[in-house]
Amino acid sequence: MAISNLSHSHSLVHGLMMLCIFFVLCHCLVATGDPPLTLDYYAKTCPNVLQVVRKEIECAVLSDPRNAAFLVRLHFHDCFVQGCDGSVLLDDTITLQGEKEAPTNKHSLQGFTIIDRIKNYLESECPRIVSCADILTIAARDAVILVGGPYWDVPLGRKDSTTASYELAETNLPTANEGLLSIISKFLYQGFSVTDMVALSGAHTIGMARCENFRARIYGDFAATSNAYNPISKPYLEKLRSVCPPVGKAADNNITAMDNVTPELFDNSYFHILMRGEGILNSDQELYSSLLGIETRNLVKKYAADPLAFFQQFSDSMVKLGNITNSDSFFTGEVRKNCRFINT
Repeated sequence: MAISNLSHSHSLVHGLMMLCIFFVLCHCLVATGDPPLTLDYYAKTCPNVLQVVRKEIECAVLSDPRNAAFLVRLHFHDCFVQGCDGSVLLDDTITLQGEKEAPTNKHSLQGFTIIDRIKNYLESECPRIVSCADILTIAARDAVILVGGPYWDVPLGRKDSTTASYELAETNLPTANEGLLSIISKFLYQGFSVTDMVALSGAHTIGMARCENFRARIYGDFAATSNAYNPISKPYLEKLRSVCPPVGKAADNNITAMDNVTPELFDNSYFHILMRGEGILNSDQELYSSLLGIETRNLVKKYAADPLAFFQQFSDSMVKLGNITNSDSFFTGEVRKNCRFINT
């Protein structure tokens, strides 16, 4: 009976993937005419851009290592909505509804002032040359390196959008309590493979989670997925519950590290945590514990055993993330003077 259920589950996953791939291909065909991004885009117009960004990110991460996670999350939330076009940086105005107040973003995004500082420096050095979208992409890469993660080349040449989409922020971004099939479909829609999805999820090896996002998990199946014979699991669950009581809005903003072993180091500890059944977000633990997660479970095991394989795939997948383009912004976009507002 168990084998039959697994076979049926595998068929469901395969069918959903095929359907999603069809939509992804249709979606990607629209973007085939986009101008290419290049590594030397600012070589003549703003040759010091990488050094300026690196210096500011060094200051930000040294002052608070959590800033690394904020910048990676900002980049991810930007690219999953309209492509990597800086739309997530826009503030609400009378004529524009931004993405910052969307439920998935409202309490989870920080790091905007870091991007503001970098933009101010670059506006002094090379006015109206470097887009906010490019700044955010470089900043995410440098932030990962500064907490021990891998390097990757960042192609440049994005334009900033003059629009944002509150609605797409609600629908495109994965949520903390989402099921595996739904998360897979959101990544497939953006052109990612399941391998990309698992590798990018590894970014949760740094950063914090809010009580509101892990309450359902720690009062749900956490005890069932974790190892009852591991002397650390029970005290860890008790600690999480002390941070996040079962009821009460007052505790919603209480936070805890998603990786309780090396919370400020970018490594493969996250995957070991999932294998112990101790991921604090449902969406994370689903990668290993879901009955439908045959492929994702094997990838979690692979990256837990081979940190170099994780680093290589994460680098490749982050390049793919940065290459999600907004077709419209290449032609109607701009280089914002202030990353929070479109130019007047």
